[in-house]
Amino acid sequence: MFTGLVEEIGTVRSVTPVGDGARVEIGAAVVLADVEMGASIAVNGCCLTVVEWGSDWWAADAVPETLDRTNLGSLGPGDPVNLERPLAANGRYGGHVVQGHVDGTGEVQHIEQLDDGSYLFTFSLPAELISYVVEKGSIAVDGISLTVAGVTPTSFSIAIIPHTHAVTAMGRRQVGDTVNLEADVLAKYVERLVRPSLQ
Repeated sequence: MFTGLVEEIGTVRSVTPVGDGARVEIGAAVVLADVEMGASIAVNGCCLTVVEWGSDWWAADAVPETLDRTNLGSLGPGDPVNLERPLAANGRYGGHVVQGHVDGTGEVQHIEQLDDGSYLFTFSLPAELISYVVEKGSIAVDGISLTVAGVTPTSFSIAIIPHTHAVTAMGRRQVGDTVNLEADVLAKYVERLVRPSLQ
């Protein structure tokens, strides 16, 4: 389980096709402090398994399902990515429940810098996620725990404080970029529980 609090911005070193999948190699530092074979690290909110590492890099294998459902398939050398290790049992729970299971992708539609230095981002909203996204609810965008500022039938917006803009890859996002989206898992469970009653 993750909390959506990004620990560092990693840099993609290479993406090597392996059949229909790929091996992704990422430059990093902080997340390697306690790395071991089989450890989990979220890359742009997608939980991947460490299969190899060195002093300043690590690698994971991405299967076709991962490449199809996330923005990892479009990564290339030099691209920045958000990295987070799973929550330690004695760690602070500062974000929201993030599983590292990406539900789908959205596109950056608009970026507006506000007078206080913050930013308002608007993203497209896939139809299958509409029922899970509510104003003032939680959503993970590229693995960042964020609060929904507004929502329409086809889009949602979030406010990004200057700190988040500076210490995550969100600060490098441009209109047209694809981002990973993970809806609040609590909303999914609630829907599953009430669905029989509604039918």
